[in-house]
Amino acid sequence: MDDRVSELIEAARAAARHAHAPYSRYGVGAALRMADGGIVTGTNFENASYGLSLCAETVALATANAQGRLREVVEVAVVAGPIGADGLPAGDVLASPCGRCRQMLNESAQLGGRDLLVHCGAPDGDAVVTYRLSELLPHSFGPRDLGVEG
Repeated sequence: MDDRVSELIEAARAAARHAHAPYSRYGVGAALRMADGGIVTGTNFENASYGLSLCAETVALATANAQGRLREVVEVAVVAGPIGADGLPAGDVLASPCGRCRQMLNESAQLGGRDLLVHCGAPDGDAVVTYRLSELLPHSFGPRDLGVEG
């Protein structure tokens, strides 16, 4: 794994350690690489009213958008795992974005005119699988379908 991907995976791991996941006990971290090389992170944020919970990727994208940078996302790393007795996510199962998050990532990708790289990792181990967003969300619907261009 190259250093840039390692850095992004580590940022997602660090974010996952701050997951607010008292109900699922499943911590998720996401890290976005921006066009200038900077990193924006997010973690899942659950709520007692389950439908109000936010995924890590959505939190990271909302943060980038709040900074006026939604169109600048070039790649994303996602790390997730069950939260252990020590309060930290663990395990070596590779995580990928859920369907809703794939759609949210697609919004940024289309507005930025990119096919994002999506790196899927785990809290433990070195295994990473990389996809293009178009592989994870084929035949996507997004801003272009509504006449909005990047």
